[in-house]
This record gives sequence, C-alpha cells and structure tokens, in this order.
Amino acid sequence: MLKRWRVWLGICISLLFLYLALRNLHLADVWDVARTARYGWIIPGVAVYFVAVWARTWRWDYLLRPLKRIPLAHLFPIVVIGYMGNNVYPARAGELIRAYVLRRREGISMSASLATVIIERVFDGLVMLMFVFVGLPFVPMPAWLQWMVIIASSLFFSALAIFIWLAIDVRRTETVYRWLIGRLVPVRFRASVLGFAERFVTGLRALRSGRAVLMLFVTSIVIWLAETVKYWFVMHAFNFAVPFYVLMLMNGVVNLATTIPSSPGYVGTFDAPGIEILSIWGVLRSVAAGYTLVLHAALWLPITLLGFYYMARESISWRDFRQAVETKNEQQGVVR
Repeated sequence: MLKRWRVWLGICISLLFLYLALRNLHLADVWDVARTARYGWIIPGVAVYFVAVWARTWRWDYLLRPLKRIPLAHLFPIVVIGYMGNNVYPARAGELIRAYVLRRREGISMSASLATVIIERVFDGLVMLMFVFVGLPFVPMPAWLQWMVIIASSLFFSALAIFIWLAIDVRRTETVYRWLIGRLVPVRFRASVLGFAERFVTGLRALRSGRAVLMLFVTSIVIWLAETVKYWFVMHAFNFAVPFYVLMLMNGVVNLATTIPSSPGYVGTFDAPGIEILSIWGVLRSVAAGYTLVLHAALWLPITLLGFYYMARESISWRDFRQAVETKNEQQGVVR
C-alpha cells in the first residue's frame, strides 16, 4: 500500500511539473522546433556523456577501494545498470540494484556500497550548487530558485559534515549508534540493525582522508562539466545560443529538481526548471521546450538501452529489482 502511495505521489508531482513546463505553449510550435533540429549534434553529446559515466565509475572505484579493489571494466556495467534502473523505476531503485549486483558479483555488503552511493549523491549535490552559484550573478533569480538553493545548500552541506564526522570519529560514532539502537529498536531487530549500521559506517571509510575528499570533489566537477558539455553540443542542434555558464546553471537547477520524488525518468522535474531557466535568459519558450525535451530524451535513452544490454549480459532479471529491495529491508530488520 505504501509503495503504491509513493508511486502515485511521484506521478502526481510529474504531472504538476509537466503542466508548469508546457503551460502557455503551443505544442505544434514545440513539435516544429524538435522536428527541425539538427540531430547530428547529439552524437558527440552522447559520446562525451559516456565519458562522464566512465568518470562516475572511477569515482565509485575510489570510494570502494577501502573495501575492495575492483577493475573499472567490472564496475562500469554495474554503474550503467544502476542508472538504467533509476530511469525506469521509481524512487531511484537503480541505487539498490547497483548495490545488489555489486554484492552478488564482488561480495561487498549492500549497506556498505549504499553508503558510497549516498556519498556520491552528496558530492553531486554540492557540485550542482556550485554550478548554480556560478550562473546566478548573470541570470535573474526567481523566488522558487532562491528557496531551492537555500534548502538544498542546508541539506547537502549538513549531510557532508555528518558523514565526515561519522567516518573520522569511529569510536564515538559506534557509541552513538549503539546507544540509539539500544533504546529505539525492538530487541529482536537489534542484531540486524546493528550489523547494518556497522557495514554502513564501513562504507564511509574513504571520507577519512582529506585528500580523498578533495579527489571526490574534483572528480565530481569533471563529471558534471562533461555532462554540461553535452548540453552545449545539443544546443547546437537548435536555433539559439547561450553562454556556457547558463548551461551550467540549467544543469545544476534541473538536477537539484530531480531529487524531488517523481515518476521514473524524472519526467517533469527535469523539464520545467530547464525550460524556465532558458526562458529567463531570453530564449523563446517554444525553443526552450523543444531543446529541453530533446535533451532529456538524449540523456535518458542511450544509458537506458545500454543498461538493458548489460542487464541481459549479466543475467539480471526484473525480479532482481524486487529482490534488491527485499534484501535491503531484511538488512534493516524490516518485517513485511
């Protein structure tokens, strides 16, 4: 029942954002913009996007090194499968399947690998905020963007501080979570929840080094700059031009917006903010809509198709998505 409620909530949020994206637009004009685009520019955009995916693989390898050294060629398919899962399942289920496949192939616990995935999301959020701050001095800042930046800044900086503290002060961390588990968790679940907490904290080991934190931040910048280059290539397929820092701002805003629960593939939550940013800069709204919708498809389709290919090659079934969730719940001591 709870799962269905979350799915319908995501669908409703996506429909709301789609309405915001397409209101006051003549869809025939948007179709004309998309139909006449020079789609050859998407090819180099897709190529540079997969460079970013490889950089994501290297970053994840860096986070996993304290747990186990795994060849990048082995990690890359798992990363792609994970992002495919995010694109076709609600609630970022791809993160769970990524952790599940890693456990099945390399023996790393899901709790520890999920900790590394959460660290990735924190650094992604911080870089997105940096991109927003780069572009804001040049673009008028609507009230909704001000609030989003304030809330996101508070969440991501707080999360980073907490995770670094958890990773560095291991003894105090253990004391705290043992005290909380002892008082908040029923006796029959304590052992499993304690095991989950121990494995999760183990996954934070990479944050104990200042050099590692710096490297994670630098690689995150490289990843998102490469993705912004894809935005730039796709822009050349349309009849408008904006400075690169506007595309950085757009990238930052749309990816912060996709943290809002929505339907699979971030429908609406990606599109509405993107169209709004370009419209504020002065791009004709129908052109901004055509560009954003095509860009969204160009980001979604290639990695999803490659994910399906790797899923078949790795003999992963759709049941594994459900199994991943069930396994994760069992580790947390959840009884269905």
